[in-house]
Amino acid sequence: MARRPQENPALDMTPMIDVVFELIIFFVVTIKQEDLYTRLNVNRPAPASSASSSPSDDISVTIEIGRRYDGSAQGVILYNKREVKRAELDQYLREIAHTSTKTPIIVKCDDASPHKALVDVLDICYKNKLYSVSVFSM
Repeated sequence: MARRPQENPALDMTPMIDVVFELIIFFVVTIKQEDLYTRLNVNRPAPASSASSSPSDDISVTIEIGRRYDGSAQGVILYNKREVKRAELDQYLREIAHTSTKTPIIVKCDDASPHKALVDVLDICYKNKLYSVSVFSM
């Protein structure tokens, strides 16, 4: 038997592409997506051991910094609503740090207060190992 000469066979890609798209759609629809939040390794804080807090936890210290209106570059530091010098503030904060180093310190700055006064107060807090410091502007 003689073979007939074959024509150049053309490969029709349309059905293959249809099958590939159907497989992609099938896998996308049926894939089980895992919730990322269930896989996060998060350590939550333990509940407090006692319901009552110690009295020193409720105490916070407020320091106010303002501008001196007599023309000097020094800022006014107010502790308990009275003006104190940096050495006095250091002594007060040292006494507080002996009680608890977790005592919150709130520093309120006037808009016109010099930055040096704020930096001095923050340095005194850091020196006495009082790291729970919040700074607000008034």
